[in-house]
Amino acid sequence: MYSIAVRGRLGEEWCDRLGGMTITVFVTEGGESLTTLVGVLLDQAALSGVLDTLYGLHLPVISVQRLGDS
Repeated sequence: MYSIAVRGRLGEEWCDRLGGMTITVFVTEGGESLTTLVGVLLDQAALSGVLDTLYGLHLPVISVQRLGDS
């Protein structure tokens, strides 16, 4: 299980392309959009694929956290 936070807005239509991760968008008090992706990634290749997709979308990654096994 991983949690990935990125700066910017990412629509739920990207869910399938991002390994089925749950996409949550929120806006900070300063008006900045942040997106959190949470879900199970089976291996490092899946994690790399998600990060490559985010890179291709020009969304700066704020954090990547491994939440544990699921």
